Amino acid sequence: MARRPVCDSRPNKRAIGLWPPTKLWHTLAVLEMGSRPKVLSVVLAGGEGKRLLPLTEDRAKPAVPFGGPYRLIDFALSNLANGGYRRIVVLTQYKSHSLDVHLSRTWRLSTMLGNYVTSVPAQMRRGPQWFLGSADALFQNLNLVADEQPEYLFVFGADHIYRMDPRQMLDQHIASGAGVTVAALRSPRSEAHQFGVIHAPTGTKIESFLEKPADPPGLADSPDESFVSMGNYVFDVEVLLEALHSDAKNKDSSHDLGGDLIPAMVKQGLADVYDYSSNVVPGDHDHQRGYWRDVGTIDAYFDAHMDLVQPLPNFSLYNDQWPIFTLGRSLPPAKFVTDGVTPPHIENSVVSNGAILSGCDVRDSVLSPNSRVDLNAKLTKAILFDDVSIGEGAEVNRAVIDKNVVVPPGVRIGIDRAEDEARFTVSDSGVVVVPKNYRFS
Repeated sequence: MARRPVCDSRPNKRAIGLWPPTKLWHTLAVLEMGSRPKVLSVVLAGGEGKRLLPLTEDRAKPAVPFGGPYRLIDFALSNLANGGYRRIVVLTQYKSHSLDVHLSRTWRLSTMLGNYVTSVPAQMRRGPQWFLGSADALFQNLNLVADEQPEYLFVFGADHIYRMDPRQMLDQHIASGAGVTVAALRSPRSEAHQFGVIHAPTGTKIESFLEKPADPPGLADSPDESFVSMGNYVFDVEVLLEALHSDAKNKDSSHDLGGDLIPAMVKQGLADVYDYSSNVVPGDHDHQRGYWRDVGTIDAYFDAHMDLVQPLPNFSLYNDQWPIFTLGRSLPPAKFVTDGVTPPHIENSVVSNGAILSGCDVRDSVLSPNSRVDLNAKLTKAILFDDVSIGEGAEVNRAVIDKNVVVPPGVRIGIDRAEDEARFTVSDSGVVVVPKNYRFS
């Protein structure tokens, strides 16, 4: 297939202004479609998220709140939308109601140029079965590819925290002639055994894809680091179709992208690696380049929040050149109240709209919309979801409190581990999780 270079798609506004208004949409569509390769983006959002329980008790993992008003899926979708790839299919499966509602309310793109974000549940088009794996999820939805007829397909995960300009990854993919390009993160070799590791010793061509190897191979330019897969891919569609049909016929396959499809493509010499550390995002500072967090466990989820509250964070929510989009609730601004003689003390914290903090002490914490913290309450490294209230004199330390929880006055959370374990989920590192709608007796 002949491949066209990616180029600037911005239309000539002066020329467009000469056309009758009724032809404006058609002109924009022609310019949009003719100036860059045709790309369809697929976001895999069917994960069950068992390691994030109880946060995933009644919601899909990509729908878990993060950083105040956001959901995890907003980060992948924002990267694609900011990059100009706005024809996006979200494949869902488990407990998808809140995710579907969020997508329908938040991600309503203009249809003038054919842009859309749409959720697609498991349709069982190829028989009465759920998705057997991520590769099978693509295989069961090949009708979407047939309808759109793209040249290239982005396949992104839905539950990582990062900023990435996908245009740069596609540029490399097209230039290389690869069938698939796998985005990879540089990781210390001592930690790489936890992930799928990519071995590309002589440039970008992947020679082997190793699933959680005991002795990960180092990089040629940095022997103490290894490439680990981020779970983001760009495929040549013709090559992908052949690979998916071959995988579907393989009875020994688990039909997983990272476990089966990519290793098979590596053996055929079709796979290249994209070094995520080379990706430059507008508005990010040098120390923020290459930030990526898999928030698949409570501890990783908590640590990613603590990254947000640092004075100079490695990941900032405030980059207006590459914003993270979400649905904003119609709430008044946050308010800080001196209750009687006690002024509030707020330090290194993210406080969302609608929050009211009265004479309290809040440090290194993230407060979601409509939070309430009363007089003499103390929060240290606390993550509050929407509509959480902390009563007078209560103390919360290293804890995640899900929606609609009212913490009574004087209650202590995250202070006595034995007491917490009797009531709540407590992670390996001691992070306490209070589930949604919990009622204290």
